[in-house]
Amino acid sequence: MTTAHRARPSYGIPVPPLLTCHPDKQRLYGADTYYQESHGQLAAHTGDITGFAHRHALLLLKPDAVVARRLEPAVDWLAGQGFRIVGAAVTRLTRTMIRSLWYFQWNLATPYRRRLAALFLEDADALVLLVRPVHDLDVPASVELTRLKGPTDPDARRPGQLRHLLGRYSYLLNLVHTPDEPADVLRELAVHFDESERGRLFRSALADEDRTAHAGELAGLLYAAAEPRDLDFGPAVARLREAVARHREADPTDDPRTLLESAWRLGIDLDRWDTVIVGSKVLPMREPGRAPVLDGADADTWRRHLDTVRATAK
Repeated sequence: MTTAHRARPSYGIPVPPLLTCHPDKQRLYGADTYYQESHGQLAAHTGDITGFAHRHALLLLKPDAVVARRLEPAVDWLAGQGFRIVGAAVTRLTRTMIRSLWYFQWNLATPYRRRLAALFLEDADALVLLVRPVHDLDVPASVELTRLKGPTDPDARRPGQLRHLLGRYSYLLNLVHTPDEPADVLRELAVHFDESERGRLFRSALADEDRTAHAGELAGLLYAAAEPRDLDFGPAVARLREAVARHREADPTDDPRTLLESAWRLGIDLDRWDTVIVGSKVLPMREPGRAPVLDGADADTWRRHLDTVRATAK
């Protein structure tokens, strides 16, 4: 048989179209180690992997939510939106984990964004909540939670959305993250947790346990390990000016962007949170003209997708 007629090799496992709207995501996630690990482990717990991924969503409450003391409001908001917490665990956001979580989207990130993210995300603890809706939905739980969470752009957030409730600080300081689609839920569970912790979360979710109290306990531990911080822009600029004023080579009256870039150039020691608060407001966070390698899909797109998949299956 000639090379031209040989069967194309398989690089991974099948990802059903019910787990994502995107053919590229099906192809790439099938060969992704994180997705494969989560899929394989879940298969040992249930024969309905697709159903599990549709019924559950993840909410990552990032370190900015911890220092801003916004964990309890997020838990209360989930209940008000009809979501039950069926699993909770602490995750440590290392450099590798951050890049793994947003591997297919960080091609958009500017060097400034990567630098600032390292200051407040790397080697910091955060809270992951595994949730499921109380009532049946016509789209996957992850799609609905992402819709209700609100956009990254603080100016586009609206009352009632979680990111509006928790604080409209900046593009980068958005306090929470959700996986976009069912396939992303499975993949991100494996990014955050090893086999043992994933097993505990899978068992708790499949038993439909109420883990709200446990989430509250973990929130208390995270608060105890991190000092509270004010994430407002004005006070942060004032504190940076005070820090820069102690150095003769820098001008504390510069505009915030020049102030920050001068401090970096001169090697001035700055408070990391103030640097992130100011930098995420005045520095570009997204490379112009770029699209993410992979993205999510809104609820209407998912409804059309589900209709197409079901019609094809008949």
